[in-house]
Amino acid sequence: MSGKSKDGKQTIFSKAYWLKAAGELKKPQVLVFAALMIALRVALKPVGINIAADLRINTAFLINAFGAMVFGPVVAALAAAVSDTLGCILFPTGPYFFPFIFVEIAGSVIFALFLYRTKITVAKVIMSRFCIDFFVNIVLQTPIMMLYYDVMLGKYYAPLDLLRIVKNLALFPLESVVLAVFLRVTVPPLKGLGYVASDVGALRFTKKSVCLLAALTLLGAASVGGYYVYHYNSTSLSASYTADERAERNAALGSVVYARHPDWSAEETVTVVESALPRFGTNEVTYSCAVYRADTEAVAERAAGGGAGMETVRGYSKTKARNDECLTFLLQADVKLDGKTGEVLSYTETEK
Repeated sequence: MSGKSKDGKQTIFSKAYWLKAAGELKKPQVLVFAALMIALRVALKPVGINIAADLRINTAFLINAFGAMVFGPVVAALAAAVSDTLGCILFPTGPYFFPFIFVEIAGSVIFALFLYRTKITVAKVIMSRFCIDFFVNIVLQTPIMMLYYDVMLGKYYAPLDLLRIVKNLALFPLESVVLAVFLRVTVPPLKGLGYVASDVGALRFTKKSVCLLAALTLLGAASVGGYYVYHYNSTSLSASYTADERAERNAALGSVVYARHPDWSAEETVTVVESALPRFGTNEVTYSCAVYRADTEAVAERAAGGGAGMETVRGYSKTKARNDECLTFLLQADVKLDGKTGEVLSYTETEK
């Protein structure tokens, strides 16, 4: 790969491109401009344009894009790190968590890769905004949010935060239009000062660019919708059971198992729900259950010493049941129920 485009210009895949981007660090005027962009970005962090209830465009992204366009990906990454740190100090919204800095850096670098020292088109503006809203704000930020909630707040954060995802998808076309208009207005006056090398002559919306905007919006929505269905079908309901709900579900599934084994003593048998997988668009829930025989005398002796008695054992989760020496595994049962009526739709079991 030569690293050059058809017109002979260096591309992001060439060594020369990155050497030029790194060379911006040696220019005093670029560093001064970067400091100005950092200050503006931090100042505008709490400022937004209200679109609808709980939907607003943060104006700081305009400064982020403009700065990245001027000084390239290397300076953009450093400026993003500085502005993120200053923003957390001056406008804290919670405990400082270092990994969030990578979200800021990724967004700035993506803007630079699409806009730095190139002819700016509506398509490039749209693609830069899509990559940030989808790959950075949704794909990259999700595991960081999960880690933040776990480490800093001691809480669980759902991998699929629909409110945050819908906001990003809803704002994507609006932000693309606003950014295109912003660059169209601001670049020409500053080009004569020597800061801007980019050309915005092609920054006009055409039928093709509108189709691209619509296609990417639909692609993002379809991707999220597909992942939602997958996540819904593969996430066990039992993971969020309370102690009472778990005991109730264990008892309900136990009655299904015992109906097929009338010779078993319900007093000595324990059924534990190991997973409960729903199916999107239906009322079906498939329960995977482990059935154990309890040594009631050993359990009673343990309970007398302050340990777990049968009432506690009947509310066990998968891990606790497998680690209890008073329980002997009998079989695995897979039960599909209608979540509304409780009707058994299918039943299979596998003995040890």
